[in-house]
Formats: sequence, structure tokens, C-alpha cells
Amino acid sequence: MKRIRITHTTEYHYNQPVTFGPHRALMRPREGHDVHIDRGRFEIEPPATVRWLRDLDGNSVALATFREPAQKLRIFSEVDVDLYDDTLVECHIEPHARSFPFQYAPNEQLALIPYRLPAYPHDGPALRHWLRDLYQPGQLVDTLDLLDRLNRRIFEALRYTRREDPGVQSPSETIALGGGSCRDYAVLMIEAARLWGFGAQFVTGYVQMDEGQHGATHAWAEIYLPGAGWQGYDPTNNKPAGDEHISVAVAPHHAEASPLSGFWEGPADAFERMEVSVQVVALT
Repeated sequence: MKRIRITHTTEYHYNQPVTFGPHRALMRPREGHDVHIDRGRFEIEPPATVRWLRDLDGNSVALATFREPAQKLRIFSEVDVDLYDDTLVECHIEPHARSFPFQYAPNEQLALIPYRLPAYPHDGPALRHWLRDLYQPGQLVDTLDLLDRLNRRIFEALRYTRREDPGVQSPSETIALGGGSCRDYAVLMIEAARLWGFGAQFVTGYVQMDEGQHGATHAWAEIYLPGAGWQGYDPTNNKPAGDEHISVAVAPHHAEASPLSGFWEGPADAFERMEVSVQVVALT
């Protein structure tokens, strides 16, 4: 077990007071057998009424309703988290699923429908062409080896670009541009896995860094494997998601796992800038 501290601040600055509509924040890590929150702080400026709920995917969501206009919106979260090792062991996968292709059990097929449907169906031909060297229909391959090769292919064939603008690129855009952000990489891996028939979901969260090193929120993919459950893959860093990855939100579609969403009302030129600071460090 190890303990880490996650400090996340997001600020929006405006050149005059604006009115904020309801905002939805996803900053609290998902707790379970492998993650336990020991302590947490959550602050919002300007003053707001905050209520918490669990959404359809079990994510912990803070809903904020604001009472007065302001020139700055600041959302701060700090949590101390205990992490327990949950390393994937190949023997945990059901024997019938260790080679691909395989069939999910009937109850899994029903539950996985939203996670197997393509979010970008028109990208299928371009994606299928891009994947032709990794897998051809009729082949029998090792499941974990196939997913590892897909993870590595995205990392090696594309150029990482940090993008601050909202939303993601479609898989065909990422392929055509030859690169993208971690969100774009995650979406590409999810759509590729779904094209092959896997259940896959989008994940946002944090990655532990060296002390004093700052970054931003991160995104990766999870693939459902019978017997092993949801397993994370991080194509941005060419590795499986490990205990340095702290999941905050999961969803079939990336828009449902956005760390912060909402709207404001005021002059079109009122917005000045956004600032994000994230620090994830180990505690002694």
C-alpha cells in the first residue's frame, strides 16, 4: 500500500463579472478495493451550493449552483489516497478469453452493449485500414499480446500533442493528423478495441509524478476482459495502467467523463484564460 496526495486547481478568468450556470465537477477518485480516500478538501469560488451524487457509471460528481456573478471561477480539490496493488495476472483471465477472438458470456454481452458500440461509426473503414497490420479476421492471437501491440502502435506511430481546447479528435482525424492529446489517444484505442468486439470505456484521472512536478489531468482506456474485469491501457505512455494511475471517472463516451463542465453568461469577449495545476506526489 502507498499513500499519495492529489492537488488539482482549475481557474477560469474573465475581464468582467459573468454569471455562472450549474457546473459538474469530477475530481474525486473512484474508491474500491484498490483505492481508498483517507482525507479530502473541495472548495469553490465564488460561493456556491454543492451537492454530491453518483452518476450512472458510479462516478462521484459534485454539482455546483452559484449565487452571484464573479470575474473568476476557481475549483480546488485535494485528496490523500491509499493505493493497493491490483496488477493484472494472465491466469485471472477466463481460459476461453486468453486467445482472441472470443465470445463474452450472455450476461456480459448485455451489460457491455454501450461499451461495444462505436462512437464514430463512419470512421470504421479508416480505422480498419490503420489496424490491418495488427490483426486480420480469421487469425487466432493471444488477447493480451494483441492489446499490448495496439497500445504500443498508438504510442509509436503517432506524435503526442498537448491540447487545451475542449473535446477530442475523431479516430480518423488523429490518424490523418499523425498525433493528438491523451484524450485523442484514449478515444482511438477505445474505437479500435470496439471494432474488434471488445468492451471498452474512457477513463479520466491522474498519474503520479515526481515531487514538485506539475501536469494536468490524464486520460486512458479500459478494456473488459472476462475473469479479470476492466483493465487499463495508457497509449500516451505505452504501458498498462498501474498503481500510478488514479481513476476519477469512467464512461462509454468521453463527454460523460469530462473533469469540469458547465456554462457562463456574459459578453462574448469576457473570457480571458484558463489555468490548470495538478500535482500528484507520494506521501511518506
